[in-house]
Amino acid sequence: MRSGLWFGAVGVAAALTHMGVFALLREDWWPELANAAGFGVAFGVSFVGHRWLSFAGTSTSVGQSFRRFAVTALAGFACNELSFMLFFRLWGWPSLLALFLAMVVAAGQTFVFSRFWAFAR
Repeated sequence: MRSGLWFGAVGVAAALTHMGVFALLREDWWPELANAAGFGVAFGVSFVGHRWLSFAGTSTSVGQSFRRFAVTALAGFACNELSFMLFFRLWGWPSLLALFLAMVVAAGQTFVFSRFWAFAR
């Protein structure tokens, strides 16, 4: 239960970071690139928070966790970017709404990969 609460708190912090970077860049960059930049910044917030808070009892090394989390995060970002493009480009939703919903879609996948592989006990 505790790891789920920390996962949520870290996820919210990373999501706000991601959306903040996106909001700052979306007018001057292609939205898909602004999304990627937001992901890049939020990646650091997410890894540090999940490693030392959400999955503090992990037995994996920092290096192993980082490599696994990078794969997990990139899979989540691929899901996020594809969902974002669908919502924004195909369906014409506003960019912030499209990004928010894309992040929700990717969050479940990221939790499962993180819990059972990247930070496995």
